[in-house]
Amino acid sequence: MSPAQDFADHTPMMQQYLRIKAEHPDVLVLYRMGDFYEVFYDDARKAAALLDLTLTQRGQSAGEPVVMAGVPVHALESYLSKLIKLGEPVAIAEQVGEVGASKGPVERKVVRVVTPGTITDTELLADKQDAVLLAVSGSGRRFGLAWLSITQGEIGLSECSEAELGGWLARLSPAEILVDREQVPAQVLAGRWPVTKRPGWQFDAQLGTRKLCEQLRAQSLQGFNAQDLHLAQTAASALLAFAEHTQGRSLAHVQSLRVQRASELLDLPPATQRNLELTLTLRGETSPTLFSLLDTCRTGMGSRALRHALLHPLRDRTEAQTRHTAIAELLTQGYEALRESLKHVSDVERIAARIALRQVRPRELTGLRATLQHLPAIRAATPAALQSPGLQPPADILALLERAIALEPALLPRDGGVIADGYDADLDELRGIQSNCDGFLLDLETRERARTGIQNLRVQFNRVHGFYIEVTSSGLDKVPMDYQRRQTLKNAERFITPELKAFEDKALSAQERALAREKLLYEQVIDALHAQIGPLSQLARSLAQLDLLATLAERAATLGWCRPEFVAQPCIEIEAGRHPVVQARLAETSGAEFMPNDCRLDARTRMLVITGPNMGGKSTFMRQVALIALLAAMGSYVPATRCRLGPMDAIHTRIGAADDLANAQSTFMLEMTEAAAILHAATEHSLVLMDEIGRGTSTFDGLALASSIATHLHDKTRAFTLFATHYFELTEFPAKHREAQNWHVSAVESGEDIVFLHELQAGPASRSYGVQVARLAGMPASLIRQARATLEALEARSTAGDEQFDLFAAPPAPPPASEPDPIQAALTALDPDTLTPREALDAIYRLKALAR
Repeated sequence: MSPAQDFADHTPMMQQYLRIKAEHPDVLVLYRMGDFYEVFYDDARKAAALLDLTLTQRGQSAGEPVVMAGVPVHALESYLSKLIKLGEPVAIAEQVGEVGASKGPVERKVVRVVTPGTITDTELLADKQDAVLLAVSGSGRRFGLAWLSITQGEIGLSECSEAELGGWLARLSPAEILVDREQVPAQVLAGRWPVTKRPGWQFDAQLGTRKLCEQLRAQSLQGFNAQDLHLAQTAASALLAFAEHTQGRSLAHVQSLRVQRASELLDLPPATQRNLELTLTLRGETSPTLFSLLDTCRTGMGSRALRHALLHPLRDRTEAQTRHTAIAELLTQGYEALRESLKHVSDVERIAARIALRQVRPRELTGLRATLQHLPAIRAATPAALQSPGLQPPADILALLERAIALEPALLPRDGGVIADGYDADLDELRGIQSNCDGFLLDLETRERARTGIQNLRVQFNRVHGFYIEVTSSGLDKVPMDYQRRQTLKNAERFITPELKAFEDKALSAQERALAREKLLYEQVIDALHAQIGPLSQLARSLAQLDLLATLAERAATLGWCRPEFVAQPCIEIEAGRHPVVQARLAETSGAEFMPNDCRLDARTRMLVITGPNMGGKSTFMRQVALIALLAAMGSYVPATRCRLGPMDAIHTRIGAADDLANAQSTFMLEMTEAAAILHAATEHSLVLMDEIGRGTSTFDGLALASSIATHLHDKTRAFTLFATHYFELTEFPAKHREAQNWHVSAVESGEDIVFLHELQAGPASRSYGVQVARLAGMPASLIRQARATLEALEARSTAGDEQFDLFAAPPAPPPASEPDPIQAALTALDPDTLTPREALDAIYRLKALAR
C-alpha cells in the first residue's frame, strides 16, 4: 500500500492501520487486536515468510481481501528476537484508548520502534554485551562518532581519521549504525553491522549541540571537553533523534557523556583485536578468548564493564594503577565474600533504564528490591578503600518496593496480582469482594433472616438478573419496606436492597476495577522510581565496578598472575610470561604445563628476530607479550612472575593471512595492506608483532620485503618489534642493526622424531624442521622420504654450486634399522598414555640436556 493512497474506501479499522503504516513505511507494523498482534498486506506476506506464520484472508476492505497474519501477545518477545536477528525493525502499535469510549475502532498508536541498536527488552539483549547504537557523520578524511547504549544511559563522542574508523567500529561493535543516506563511509558498508540510512537534515551540528545540552541539562559542552567535536555533535543530532523516536519518549536516564579521543586510548586496530582473539576466536566463536577466560563476573553489569575495560584501555596509566591497587586490596582482605554476595544482584543498570522508559516489568522490580535488600551484605564484604556513595541509595526506594510490590507478582501488570496486599485500601476492598463474595452473601442471608423472621429467605445470583433476595409466597407479608421488587415468579418474589445493590455494583465490576486500580497504582510506583533514576544509575555503576574488580582479583589468585609495574622509561620486561588462554586450554584438555618465557625490550634492544620451527611456539610467544601488555593497560594483573612496562600507545599485529575473496584481495595483498597500515601508524611507543611477513609471494620478493620492513621498523619507526620469520637470511639482520637481537624457539630432533620445547633461547635457529612437522601432520611415509631426499639435495646444491638434481626422483628406500642414539632411546621410553604433566616436563629437560 502506498502511503499516499486515499484510505476513504477502507473500513474504519483498516483506515487506522494504514495511517499508522504510512508513518512507518520502512518497518513491520505489529498492530494490537485483543490477544494478538496482527500484520496486514505486504507486511503480512513478509512476516509470514520470515517467521513461518500462517497467511490468511479475512473479510474485505476497499473491495479487496484483507491479507493478514498474527502472533500471540504472550509470545511477542520470541518473535521480536527472530526479527531483530534478521535485521528487521518493528513498530509496535498498542491499544491506548478504552474499548467503547468512542465510536469506531479503539484508539491505537505506535508506542515504540524496536531496531537492533535500540533494544531494551531483557529477553532480546545479550547479557554480557551492550547493544550499541552508533551514528557516523562526515566523509573523506575525518569522521564524527556518537554512540549510545540505551540501557546503559551514557553517550559517547569521538572523532577519528579515515584510517582509524575501522578500529573504532571493531572496538564499539555496534548493533546498528546510523548514517547520512547521501554519505555512507566505505568502512561501514564493508562491515557486518546493520546500517540504517537517515535523511541528511538530521545530521546537523547546531541541532546536535542543542540536543546534547538539553539531554545533559547543561548550558554548554565545555565542561565535558566536547565543544570542539563538531563532527561528533553532528552525529549526536541524528543519534538522539533516532533513539527518542524509537522509544516514543525522552531518554530521562541518559545523563552522562564520555568523550574519548583516539590519542587517549591504547590503539587496538581491527587486525589486533582479531589476531589476539580478544572477544572472538579466529573462527568467529566466543570461546576460548581472552574475554571468556577473564569473565567470571557474577552479574551482567560486571561482564559488560569488563568487556569495555578490555577494549578501551587508556594510554594514561592512572586508571589502570587504581585498579591494580584495588585488586591488591581484595587479595589482601579477601574477595570471596564479595563475589558470593554479588550472586544476589540483579541487572540494576538495565532495570533503571527500563524504569526511565516506563517499560519495566513487575518481576524486574522484585529483582531490584532483592538487590537493595542485599546491599548491607555487599557493603560489609567490600573493603573500606573500595566503598563508594553509590552503594547507599535513598532508603525510600526499598521502602516503596517492599510496600507496593507483591512478593511474587504476575509477569505483566495486566494480569493482576502485582500490587501487594495492604498497600491500597481501595484495591484491598475490590480484591476482598472477588475473594469473599460467597462469604458476604451467606452473611447477608443470615442477617436478613434474623431481621425479617423469614426463615426460607435466600440470597442468590444469576447472570440475567444479578444478585437478589428470594422470598416464597408464605413469607411475603414479612418483607420490609426497603425491599425493592426485581422479579415476580409463580410461587416467589425476588427483591433487591440498597446494600445488596451496592454490593452488586462492586462485585460485578470488581475484577475489572481491580485491574484498572492496579494499573494506576503501578504507574504511580513507576513515577516515584522515575524520580530516583540518578541514584539507581550510580548504584548500577558501583556494583558493576565492584564485580569487575572482584573478578580480576579472583583471576589473579586462581591463575597465579602478578601485579605489573609501570615505569617512565621505554621498556617491556617480562619474566616467565605465559599466554593466558593457551595455558588454560592446555590445563583443561591435557593437563600439560605451559612453558613460560622471558621477554626484554628496552632502549638498547628494540627488536627481536625470532626463528624456529613451525609449531615451535613463535606466534604464541608474540601474542602472549601483546596480551600481557594489554592486560596491564586495562588494569588487570598479568600472567608472569614479574612485569615492567614503559609507555605504550598501540599494539599492532600482522599475524596470519587469508584471502579476502569478497573484496578481491589475495593473501599477499591483504598481508601488504595490513603491513603498510602498521608502518604508517606505529611510533616508537608502539608494540609491533610481525609474523612471517612476505610469505605470500615468491621467496626472493618475500625476503626483500621482509628485510625492508624490518629495517624500516628498526631505523625509522623504532617501535618495540617482535619479528618472526622463516627467512634464515634475516638472522644476519642483527649483525648490522645494533638494536636487534636473534632469538629462537628450541626443538630437539633425533632421527625422524622431533620434540618442540617451546622455550625461547638466544641466537638464531639452526633449521626449520618443516619435514618433521609434515610427518607429525600425517603425511605419507613415502612422501616424507622423498621430501628428505630433496631437502638434502637442495642443501648440497647450496654448498656445492650449480650441481643438478631431479626434484621428482623416486623416494629413497627406508634406512636400515640401527641402534637408537641416546635421544631416540629417551623418546622411545616415553609412554604418552601414562605420562603425567610433571613427568612430561622432566622428560623435556632431560632431552634438552642430551641435545646440548
